[in-house]
Amino acid sequence: MQQTQGALELARGLREGRTSAEALAMSCLERIAATDAAVEAWAFLDPQLVIAQARESDRRRAAGQACGTLHGIPVGIKDIIDTADMPTENGTVLHAGRRPAADAALVARLRAAGAVIMGKTVTTELATYAPGKTHNPHNPEHTPGGSSSGSAAAVAAGMVPLAVGTQTNGSVLRPAAFCGVWGYKPTAGLIPREGVLLQSQTFDQVGVFARNVNDAALLAETLCDARDRPELLVATTGPLPQKPRLALVRTAQWPRADALTRVAIEALAARAGAVECDMPAAALPAWDWHRCVMEAEIAENFAAEWAQGRDRLSVSLRVQIERGHAVAAADYDAALAQIARVNAAFAPIFAQYDVILTPAVPGEAPRGLGSTGDPAFCTLWTFCGMPALSLPLLRGPSGLPLGVQLVAPRGGDARLLRAARWLAENGPDYQFDS
Repeated sequence: MQQTQGALELARGLREGRTSAEALAMSCLERIAATDAAVEAWAFLDPQLVIAQARESDRRRAAGQACGTLHGIPVGIKDIIDTADMPTENGTVLHAGRRPAADAALVARLRAAGAVIMGKTVTTELATYAPGKTHNPHNPEHTPGGSSSGSAAAVAAGMVPLAVGTQTNGSVLRPAAFCGVWGYKPTAGLIPREGVLLQSQTFDQVGVFARNVNDAALLAETLCDARDRPELLVATTGPLPQKPRLALVRTAQWPRADALTRVAIEALAARAGAVECDMPAAALPAWDWHRCVMEAEIAENFAAEWAQGRDRLSVSLRVQIERGHAVAAADYDAALAQIARVNAAFAPIFAQYDVILTPAVPGEAPRGLGSTGDPAFCTLWTFCGMPALSLPLLRGPSGLPLGVQLVAPRGGDARLLRAARWLAENGPDYQFDS
């Protein structure tokens, strides 16, 4: 049976002995058995390993040992994140059968917090654009987005309460928006990347998927570096000091949004009291700068795959690598230098407003599995390393989810989550049906 309780509530029940980790794991496995033939969210799943972890969680609690913040909670892990007891194949035939020797740093933190590592969720090829096998849980004829497709779909389908993904362009926010779940990408660097596939050292960022804002905060706070850890859960569960100040920023990509998406976002912004602000002129070339840096680093970091098996890479990845090879060092350095300048250009907006409101995606998930959709509405914020979050507040004309994006300045994760909580709690007044 699908779990309707959130992870925070489930964790409390597990610690207090009102349910068992084994029962929860079995519930998730039953849900997967009932739904994954249509969704195909998993790259690796070993039910026996899942139950063994859950039983160990129950044994620890029964023995009076310390229970972590995620004691007994199943978590899906994107298949570019190393796991010592499961394969990590990075969505490519070139890494088929790959078995890491150690857990990624974030997986080690999950285990220390008592989480049950449910399995590995499907990723696109090397976390780029070529889709994996996963379908959108709301309509299997539509894409779930990418590259964290399996993580978003598994949470949306009720297979797990939580999952981890990554974003180099729009790979957390976009699938969250298409699948109708919460997707949160913290400030760049808050969650460690050791043991995660290196695509772009400048832009690779870890994010989380959940079915409510409290759960997103719980998972992200568990994964953050202790020395920089913001009080995310306090931001979503404590008192709200005031209504947040929202700025509507269309960005230069506004014309790419569907007409009904534009109407929906504008109506939501009006009802939420958002004030329209122009995008800083300094940020206009950010999409070109992002591509310059990202593709140069992809070409560098996938040099072995290019040398050993370029004929087995997708056309889209080969094109990216070829463009990356052509990037001049001076252009790369100049683009890198713009990151701090673009962040500074947004400072006046964030001095007046708590968060920026903007679309997460141009529209509903596209039909077909040949594309993961357009990441254009996420690129700018990834370039800046700002925390961003997709809220599942809207529906498109076909009834599919349509995500709303909130963005805060670097280091403003708590204020981002407070604003998201306010918008979610006031949702009935701000829902817009396209």
